[in-house]
Amino acid sequence: MELGKQFSEKALKDFKLIDSAVDDHNEQAYAELMQRYRKPVYHMILKMIRNVDDAEDLTIEAFAKAFKNLHKFKKDFTFSTWLFRIATNNTIDFIRKKRLDTMSLNTSFSDDNGEAITIDVLDKNLNPQEEAINTQKIELVRLFVTKLPAKYQRLVKLRYFDELSYDEIATELDAPLGTVKAQLHRARELMYELVKGKKEHI
Repeated sequence: MELGKQFSEKALKDFKLIDSAVDDHNEQAYAELMQRYRKPVYHMILKMIRNVDDAEDLTIEAFAKAFKNLHKFKKDFTFSTWLFRIATNNTIDFIRKKRLDTMSLNTSFSDDNGEAITIDVLDKNLNPQEEAINTQKIELVRLFVTKLPAKYQRLVKLRYFDELSYDEIATELDAPLGTVKAQLHRARELMYELVKGKKEHI
């Protein structure tokens, strides 16, 4: 079956970028994929958890997980559908862990092609799933933290590795909550820039 008869031009462009990223290790291809889907993924997650800071964290985690497993992607469906499912499932795990007061998990979502996204609710007791998520967070930290300025490194480790809340980080560092949020926001922006290949060393 020819892909062109099955998918939109945008989806076909995604496939080319994925091939370039996986086969040629093209950092710009990763960057373009993130550029195309960062905002839609963020806004979908924000609808689920209604917290700007956590939505930004979970957006980074979704892309980290997707890029780590990009070589496993099959062109049986669009990249956006695959990415949105990764993001929703990761967010559901976060909701369960934090026991957040959020909307019903039965709420439906659509990707940017209008295709329905199936939210697969996983068994709460699947320890291997939780271990995999923790491993991905550790990988994320190891990938980026050593390239960040020293003042951001500890913040990122506390947030992603130790999984402390913003209030807990503020207490740990004896710093104002607003400062912690602002510096973590800047640290996330620097991590996005690293993924995009804009900065090799910061």
